[in-house]
Amino acid sequence: MTDEGYIKYHCQWIRAEPVELEVVQELCSWRGKLFAAGLIGADSNGVGFGNISIRWDQGCIISGTQTGGIATIGPEHFTKVTQVDLAANFLVCSGPIQASSEAMTHAAIYRCNAAVQAVIHVHDSHRWKQLLHVAPTTDSAVPYGTPEMAWEIERLFREKSLGNRNIIAMAGHTDGIITFGGNLQESGSLLLS
Repeated sequence: MTDEGYIKYHCQWIRAEPVELEVVQELCSWRGKLFAAGLIGADSNGVGFGNISIRWDQGCIISGTQTGGIATIGPEHFTKVTQVDLAANFLVCSGPIQASSEAMTHAAIYRCNAAVQAVIHVHDSHRWKQLLHVAPTTDSAVPYGTPEMAWEIERLFREKSLGNRNIIAMAGHTDGIITFGGNLQESGSLLLS
């Protein structure tokens, strides 16, 4: 049985109104491009994949859990992550939907590099195979959406100088690729070029 698409963290979800459209408009636009390219979507079993975020205040705004298969998303599909405690496998999010299963991974990237303003996680079999162990690559024993993945991201930042590469292959998360950068254009262009 696969564990794809399942949230593995503990969460305090504060139900709140959606973020203003002006705040997430560029997120929606880039997410639409990635969906059209098949990099965000849903598997044949209906499990969504892929997520996108921007740095916001002390945390981030990220697409919600199981929104991958929705063709056109809006503010109601995003939430604010305001607190992450890796040691406790716990986060706090506020919005109309619970944060994506990869919220801890996004938070780790923001924590590792203050210049990063956008993070994108997609699935692409062809690109993943090309990047695996060529680009910085997570350990194959580390599952997605866990504190261990966040710590693995931190390890890559420490050991591989990821700030210059801005792309990670996730060996333990088949087809999983992460890009990040100073804005959504920079992060998204790495995937669409």
